[in-house]
Amino acid sequence: MGIFSRLSDIINSNLNAMCDSAEDPEKMIRLIIQEMEDTLVEVRSASAKILADKKTQERQLRALRGQAVNWEEKAKLALSKDREDLARAALNEKRRIETDAVALEDELVLADEHIQQLHDEVGQLQLKLDDAKAKRKAILMRADSVTQRRRTQHQIHRTHLDEAFDRFERFERRVDGLEGELDAMNLGRGKPSLADEIDALSEDDVLNEELEVLKQSMAVSKKGDEASNNA
Repeated sequence: MGIFSRLSDIINSNLNAMCDSAEDPEKMIRLIIQEMEDTLVEVRSASAKILADKKTQERQLRALRGQAVNWEEKAKLALSKDREDLARAALNEKRRIETDAVALEDELVLADEHIQQLHDEVGQLQLKLDDAKAKRKAILMRADSVTQRRRTQHQIHRTHLDEAFDRFERFERRVDGLEGELDAMNLGRGKPSLADEIDALSEDDVLNEELEVLKQSMAVSKKGDEASNNA
């Protein structure tokens, strides 16, 4: 698994956990940056270890090459003394050492490739870390702005609903007062005249219209408040 793939899994896991527990944005961003910093330290430590191992392998390679040269000199010496059997044995040792040296050279090539890969990953991760830190303040400001807007919107809807209830109560008291006046008039005058009954019907229509408008206003405000709470 690549270092960025693993880091992505760690961050996504933390994001899901924080979303489930309704963590605040500041804590979420701080944790993601901490994960990136920890991963950066880990990658740099791995790179340093590989570099140290490479230096050890390079010393071993130089030693093997020196031994190969030494065995070749021994083979020459044996031939100069007419000891072809010893010369052959010396050349076999040289060949074995050269085989080990070739294998070690291949390991050094792989080490160089791994070191270059880690170097590239460190550079990319450092850029992402710097970018995350640079955007941290802006993201927190945006999150705070959204929170404030939601709170303000909720307060506006709450205020509208309270005002609608107040208006309803005023109209209710007004109707109660009018009914009381009519009752008083009826008690003092007996049966109302035809004109009084017609006027009362007209006034009832006006009140009914006002009450209907008020009910519609309250229904709209209540729906807006429910939508804000569900958001």
